[in-house]
Amino acid sequence: MTTQRTSGRRKQAMAAAAVVAALLTTAACGGGNGDEGSKDGAAGFDAANNKVAQASLAKKGGTLKFAGAQDADSWDTTRGYYGFMWNFSRYYSRQLVTSKTEPGKAGTELTPDLATGLAKISDDGKTYQYTLRDGVTWEDGKPITSKDIKYGIERVWAQDVLSGGPVYLKDVLDPKGEYQGPYKDKSADKLGLKAIETPDDRTIVFKLPKANSDFEEMLALTSASPVRQDQDTKSKYGLHPFSSGPYKFQSYNPGKDLTLVRNTQWKQASDPIRKAYPDKITIKFFSNANDMDARLIAGDYDLDINQTGMSPQGRTTALKQHKGNLDNPVSGYIRYAVFPQTVKPFDNIECRKAVIYGADHVSLQTARGGPVAGGDIGTNMLPPAVPGAEGQKYDPYELAGANKKGNAAKAKEALKACGKPNGFKTTIAVRNNKPSEVATAESLQASLKKVGITADIDQYDGSQSSGIIGSPSNVKKKGYGIIIMGWGPDFPSVQGYGLPLWDSSYILESGNNNFAMIKDKAIDGLFDKYVTTLDDAGKTKVATEINHKVMEGGYYLPFVFEKFINWRSGRLANVYTTDAYSGMYDFVNLGLKSAK
Repeated sequence: MTTQRTSGRRKQAMAAAAVVAALLTTAACGGGNGDEGSKDGAAGFDAANNKVAQASLAKKGGTLKFAGAQDADSWDTTRGYYGFMWNFSRYYSRQLVTSKTEPGKAGTELTPDLATGLAKISDDGKTYQYTLRDGVTWEDGKPITSKDIKYGIERVWAQDVLSGGPVYLKDVLDPKGEYQGPYKDKSADKLGLKAIETPDDRTIVFKLPKANSDFEEMLALTSASPVRQDQDTKSKYGLHPFSSGPYKFQSYNPGKDLTLVRNTQWKQASDPIRKAYPDKITIKFFSNANDMDARLIAGDYDLDINQTGMSPQGRTTALKQHKGNLDNPVSGYIRYAVFPQTVKPFDNIECRKAVIYGADHVSLQTARGGPVAGGDIGTNMLPPAVPGAEGQKYDPYELAGANKKGNAAKAKEALKACGKPNGFKTTIAVRNNKPSEVATAESLQASLKKVGITADIDQYDGSQSSGIIGSPSNVKKKGYGIIIMGWGPDFPSVQGYGLPLWDSSYILESGNNNFAMIKDKAIDGLFDKYVTTLDDAGKTKVATEINHKVMEGGYYLPFVFEKFINWRSGRLANVYTTDAYSGMYDFVNLGLKSAK
């Protein structure tokens, strides 16, 4: 998941971290029914963490009420990239295949949605064929056709009009960039992208120039949703998408509120995924996260759409008085510092290692929120939900072991080896709208000072990331030797997580995410091997090898395998977290205990 998908994360450690951790330790050990402190019949602490809470209590009807501290980047299925948008958009959009509506890791498995089955794959992994279900319709009752799916995917090519979303499909289906997109298509036949064929209204065939073992994962992304050409309002589409799902837009006031109502043309018989329990779904956006948390606790809303954890103030209150309403999932994100090699002396691996060894990893964890609200100490760069991940078992720098409080002797040894025995000066770049990131920058600054590394902190506007830290020339000009960032998988594979971070072909002049400026032929070669490896065991092995190569290069200092504290109201039924959306609640089948 890109940096945009982390927007709205409000977690903050500060002095409350230790208090919160202690409170939650008490909560976790409560035993019994886990409802102690819950005043509204909630299922109990962690009752929905990787398991279903109150599944049998969901009733048809009622209004499901979301609250949020941040609106989506876009509700356009082509442009949206925030994780909560992908989750929520399944209310009004469908794909050929999608994630299973199951808790935990099982949710990452794919299942047919608009299609009758998973892909029929042939031609050594280069051809994917699907047949559409009977009875799939748009909100006006017209059938959804294979051409609608093709057109929805073709919109990804219109980056000059519809920028912001993932471009995996574009890169895989048209690696040479020959297609101009649906708005600029000047071909005589007007058949659009030749890599997608629609021999009839119920058949769609994808012909990849080169096999990619994660292609079906890409088709499960929101960006592969159908869009009907006569309903395409281009850059305005996000204000009122045309529904292919069980709900449709009734009203939307950007930054204020959004209301979905039932799509009466949707048929349950055509949709094996969605139960469509509520009659209406609303979102109210707040400018202040503390106000929002207070309203959640008061029972005015059911859950936080942003799914990034409660603010420290709300979290403390909730843990004291309403622990039965809380879950503590692993988010799927890794929080870290990264060292751009274009900024001296970080072109030298030993200088990078000096920072890794000089850092106090317990202090960094505390700054993120401690073991409970922040997560386990990060020891490598592959998140837990990605096949090939080894968690803390792979700890090449002993960050969670012997060196967890830092190792000044090893840091000074590395400084000597990189020709800076007396240390050096650098600058840490950190987003100003992420209090926990500022806290980690200050923690890192303090521990590095002890080994002779002086680090200034430069806070920048987090909404301008792509032009500030995403511009390698600006990074070099500003002398940003250390960048504080976080990342989660777009889909659960090393390609869906690490390709934009570590592959040399993803170094961009603007919007760059390969902040370390890694140009390693071994890593590039492993990614090439991965996409052509079709068996799961082989893919997992390559993913592990990539992670090891990245860590051996000393490009990153991982902080935590992130966790957070999330609220769910006592009205909610059939609620569970899923790895498909990085530890969020799976929105699509949430129900209410009462239709009132």
